[in-house]
Amino acid sequence: MSEFTNKNIWVFIETDEGKTKSVGLELLNPGRMLAEKSGEKLVAVVFGKDNAEAIEQIKGYGPDQIISVSGGEYEKYSFDAYTYAMTSLVEKYQPSAILIGATNNGRDFAPRLSCRLRTGLTADCTSLDYDAESGNVAWTRPAFGGNLMAVIMCPNTRPQIGTVRPGVFKKTPVEGKEVEVITEEVTVPAEKIRTKLLESIREAAAGVVNLEDAEVIVAGGRGMGGPENFKLCEELAEVLGGAVGASRAAVDAGWIGHAHQVGQTGKTVGPKLYIACGISGAIQHLAGMSGSDCIVAINKDPEAPIFKAADYGIVGNLFDVLPTLTAEIRKLKA
Repeated sequence: MSEFTNKNIWVFIETDEGKTKSVGLELLNPGRMLAEKSGEKLVAVVFGKDNAEAIEQIKGYGPDQIISVSGGEYEKYSFDAYTYAMTSLVEKYQPSAILIGATNNGRDFAPRLSCRLRTGLTADCTSLDYDAESGNVAWTRPAFGGNLMAVIMCPNTRPQIGTVRPGVFKKTPVEGKEVEVITEEVTVPAEKIRTKLLESIREAAAGVVNLEDAEVIVAGGRGMGGPENFKLCEELAEVLGGAVGASRAAVDAGWIGHAHQVGQTGKTVGPKLYIACGISGAIQHLAGMSGSDCIVAINKDPEAPIFKAADYGIVGNLFDVLPTLTAEIRKLKA
């Protein structure tokens, strides 16, 4: 068993304009599992100018405690302010592990925090578990270019820190649970904040391609043959009320923008329905969509690896299958 006295599983809840981002709420799900297996508490940690709305949102997902730090310096993400505040909290409460979403901000924040605390960091995890014998979190992530999955532990330092991509886990509401809210005041000295956000510009595509929240995704791969054929995916996605995704091969070929990419070097998604069109099923792509509730694969190669991950498979020419499928669904909805 672990020789450390550190206790409790922390989940950092990232916010945007006072509202929680989905990834933090998603991480309360595996966080609860880790807390139950280790016999510790699940604690959500949130920073912001005013956390009232975020706290109410977090309560619905079942942490035992919420630690709230508010102030003007936390209105927008600042690696200086956030790292200073989280380090102060960790030194006071001594958590066992910290889960952070692998967003743009999370990928900036987590390594800075781990260096400040002189502990380990496992990035871009796709699975979490608890090793009861050693008392360590077992962090699973793709390694060697995504060709195998590595289980990583941090036995010598605490807290253990890991980042997890959005969409890997499902948000799981918890009803009727009493949640203790702890308000902490952490004032960051002005000289510690070395950067200032002057303007925030949102990528135009980000508002259009919201793969992480899509309930249906129709994704195209190398088998689409060219950019002009992605209209077949677009038409099926439109009739299903979904979004269009793509494999890295299609993005690298310049057939569709990177905002659509699903996989290890793209976005991790977990829709109710994922339709893979002309995608072979490399492990790098599977790492980004294997959490989908239902996977339908369309490929003319019956030996394509994607069929092993699929709930339903259609062996056939996608240029015949997609128009037919779209037409039939339109008839059903007419």
